[in-house]
Amino acid sequence: MTPTRFEALPLAAPLHRVLRELHYTTPTPIQAQAIPLLLQGRDLLGCAQTGTGKTAGFALPILQALHERPRQVRPRTCRTLVLAPTRELAGQVGKSFTTYGQHIRFRQTLVYGGVGQVPQVNAMRAGVDVLVATPGRLLDLIDQRHIDLSQVEFFVLDEVDRMLDMGFLRDVKRIVAMLPARRQSLFFSATLAPNIVELAQTILRDPAHISIAPETTTAENIEQQVCFVSREAKRPLLEQLLRAQAGAKDQKLTIVFSRTKHGANKLAKSLCAAGFGADAIHGNKSQAQREKALDRFKRGLTPVLVATDVAARGVDVRAIGLVVNYDLPNEPEAYVHRIGRTARAGADGRAVSFCSEEELEYLREIEKIIRMPIPRWDDHDWHIEELAARHARGKSGVFKTPHSSHQAGRGGGRSRGRGRR
Repeated sequence: MTPTRFEALPLAAPLHRVLRELHYTTPTPIQAQAIPLLLQGRDLLGCAQTGTGKTAGFALPILQALHERPRQVRPRTCRTLVLAPTRELAGQVGKSFTTYGQHIRFRQTLVYGGVGQVPQVNAMRAGVDVLVATPGRLLDLIDQRHIDLSQVEFFVLDEVDRMLDMGFLRDVKRIVAMLPARRQSLFFSATLAPNIVELAQTILRDPAHISIAPETTTAENIEQQVCFVSREAKRPLLEQLLRAQAGAKDQKLTIVFSRTKHGANKLAKSLCAAGFGADAIHGNKSQAQREKALDRFKRGLTPVLVATDVAARGVDVRAIGLVVNYDLPNEPEAYVHRIGRTARAGADGRAVSFCSEEELEYLREIEKIIRMPIPRWDDHDWHIEELAARHARGKSGVFKTPHSSHQAGRGGGRSRGRGRR
């Protein structure tokens, strides 16, 4: 029987204590299914997206094992290896281990590129209980004989689909070949394409299978809107939205999503030139640059952050009041993840999406997966009614799109048909 409350899970007292302090009472589906299996020592193949609670699902059982079976760690070795595709995700996983393990004695370090390796080498010199790493820097330090994987007891491969998309398959296979045969292995991916299943078969031993459907619902306290505009009109419309946001009583932060790294850089630069405090984060930025940009964003020094999907996974800021999909995502599930950056901790939020002619199909796929139409916002100078009508016809009557008219205080004047600018 799947437990419905954390207190029913056979976790150690220090873990129950931290769960109470965090006010965690009900496990997510993946936590409720995974934790009992992992406590039994089973290998696990999990199909789950970011945001389903899978980090706690594997961190809590691993911390339990470290607590119940403490032992001296050899120099340069680790008892647990968590492999993550990006520096942001590695940072999130490391933070989770620190949070959940605050009443347990264990040593942890992070290993990733974009920063100097000396602190990482020093941290590994005495050995650690938990090592969270990205593939490239991990292999660099292994090749330099600063890390030895022969003592790994728990191996977690997280977000495998993204790892393969980023070209890490060969690196992952090299790392797996260095691990001891006797270990507990956990494998998480948002999709199970044939190449991912094939990789899982080479890593896992008689695994339990868990599949959590991707999140397809959006928070009720997020006001969603779509603007039908030309590609050229997106920038002036964004500036209008940002001016309205800056003039609001409670000046909250704004995150703007771009589909490409180049687009994020270009947009942030143009917003700065227009007088807005903006910065960009994406995969080509160094870790130090990303952390500096996030810190300035959180403190409100640069109230606008332009991000790509991969980089935005590390953004968890409660004061975000507006999300703008400057480019619609070509993966509809990413829409839910993007707009979930606002309306955190019960607050209200607003998500505005720009849809140009070439993005109509993306919008249709998004509305299919969230099972609702996104209300139109036409009260701005660049609305294209013909585009809106094409979208309505393309939906074949499945949805009747609500029309929302917002006053100028929300950043618009009256609808003027085709954009004049």
